[in-house]
Amino acid sequence: QVQLVESGGGLVQAGGSLRLSCAASGTIRRINAMGWYRQAPGKPRELVATVTSGDNTNYADSVKGRFTISRDNAKNTVALQMNSLKPEDTAVYSCNADITYFNRGYYYTADYWGQGTQVTVSS
Repeated sequence: QVQLVESGGGLVQAGGSLRLSCAASGTIRRINAMGWYRQAPGKPRELVATVTSGDNTNYADSVKGRFTISRDNAKNTVALQMNSLKPEDTAVYSCNADITYFNRGYYYTADYWGQGTQVTVSS
């Protein structure tokens, strides 16, 4: 009933910038918290940044001052602007959203993930 689709990953040199986008679609009534997570090879998935429905943001210490998360509630999208990228930022980045949706006469709330997009930062 709900799908998250990401875009914007790629290869960039250290110091460069990338912008990730994630769009939610389906029978959505409300999107609650949204966020970005990443997983590097051989490491557990980690939180990058989150934003609540009230636009309160939270960032991992490693990205504070370099990454900015934003959302557009009218378009059901969340973006991650990544500046001053470092090789250690290399990972698969995944979008996450807590969504209330409508299905067969009822509302449900569930956690959804995008398919992931690769970000590679070369030194």
